Amino acid sequence: MHSHFLKQMFFIFTLLLFSTGSFGVSAQYPGFDAPGTRVSGGGAAGLVPVEPNVDGGSIPNGATSQVVVLFRNSGARPVEVGKINLYPSSNVSASVSLNQCAGAPLTAGAECAVAISVKGLQAGAWRLEMLMLHSGRSRLVTATLSGIVDSNGDSSDRLASDIELIPDNLDFGSLASGQTIVEPIVLRNITSNPITISDIAVNASEGSGFTVDEQCDVLQAGQVCLATVTWSPRQKGPSSGVLIVKHDGATAVASVPLSGDYAPDEADEANIFPEAVPGRGLLVSSQTEVDFGDAVASASTISVSLVNTGDTPLSFKEIKLSGSDNGLSVSASGCATGLTLDPVEACPLTITWSPTRVGSLLDDVQIIHDGARGVLILPIRGESELVVSQDQKAIVLTSAPVTVQRPTQVIGSDGIASQATKPKAVVSTVSSVANAASALDGFKITSFSARRAIVNGPSGSRLVHHGEEIILGGLAWNVLIRKNGIEFSNGEDRILLLFDRSLSSVNRVSAQSSNTTSASTSSSE
Repeated sequence: MHSHFLKQMFFIFTLLLFSTGSFGVSAQYPGFDAPGTRVSGGGAAGLVPVEPNVDGGSIPNGATSQVVVLFRNSGARPVEVGKINLYPSSNVSASVSLNQCAGAPLTAGAECAVAISVKGLQAGAWRLEMLMLHSGRSRLVTATLSGIVDSNGDSSDRLASDIELIPDNLDFGSLASGQTIVEPIVLRNITSNPITISDIAVNASEGSGFTVDEQCDVLQAGQVCLATVTWSPRQKGPSSGVLIVKHDGATAVASVPLSGDYAPDEADEANIFPEAVPGRGLLVSSQTEVDFGDAVASASTISVSLVNTGDTPLSFKEIKLSGSDNGLSVSASGCATGLTLDPVEACPLTITWSPTRVGSLLDDVQIIHDGARGVLILPIRGESELVVSQDQKAIVLTSAPVTVQRPTQVIGSDGIASQATKPKAVVSTVSSVANAASALDGFKITSFSARRAIVNGPSGSRLVHHGEEIILGGLAWNVLIRKNGIEFSNGEDRILLLFDRSLSSVNRVSAQSSNTTSASTSSSE
């Protein structure tokens, strides 16, 4: 029984030795190699960078540089590469432009390259951390890129963008006249990736007058588009604003400052004739003023020529006088409402003045048209010493037709055609009336009875009798005394000269008697 106990103890001790030895070997095994350096079946951790710290060199501000990072599979099995994350410093933007490692599993000992596009946004040192996932034991590999962003002239403190704006500062300068200025701005994609423009707007005060017009959408690498900025200032003084471009690039926004100074000149006195405007008619007059002169004692007429000196036709909308009770009138012939003048064409404007009071004449004629400025105003001036009664003016009753000579062809005995004239009567009231009325211009009836009257004119007073012939104004007239005046006839021309009955002796005697009676009555009271 004692021997049996010894056998059992020996068996237990043997088991303890074996167990202790096994656990000791298991506990000491991790100490032979670094954790994670071996994989199942043997081999290293997997993907590692060839150079953990890559020198990216110098990048001009606003430019893009390509930096290549190499990786090696140091394990014994193929490795598959996954997502790449980039963490750049604030003065650069970065994107993966080429990834050879993602094409196929990387075999043991092989190398692959990843190209990083780095764009300089602001001068200074830059740094980029690169993290790449893979299927190796470590699951993650890192690399560090660093370099310098060089400044370009005075842009050392200016932040660049994926969209380059040309110009980068839009100054409209100083504006002295109330006009609109339009300037272009070019947008260029300076990256290697397409960029979508989401919005282009101007941020400025309401009175600054800046507006933008654009049709930019998607810009491919190196592609450009055009935006136009219009400045129509509404307030005097400096104006400022910012053109903001929003896009889906790395920087997300780009901007251009806008500025201008509106300093209008003091208003000058307007000239009677405006300056020529392309595409508009321009109405000018042969005289800048209609002046009847001094000591006007009878009806007077002046004609001026209105000429269209523009490059397009011009139409009259209205011709009118500013005053209405000074004896002025505008002839309906010649320049009239609705008339259209072609370039370099002219028309006559005739103005007649029969003074209604003694003294100065101050009036204007307004010619409204559709040309430059739209209105032409001519001053009318004069000085009268007598009043011209409207009741004594000549009235044209009928006018004779005008004979016009028109050429006709006459065939001679030799068979040769020659030009001859054949009279043809054509009624032209305007020219006939002008001749008849002008012959009796300045004549008026100073004494009037049933059979005879006295006519006063430029050559003195003349006694005329009913039914007799008399020469006035160089024409022979047959005299017919009517109830209200004298009718002068010459062929088919009939002119009626009215008599103002307030000038008759009967009315003067009645008025004097009435005044004497009134005075006597007042004295008796």
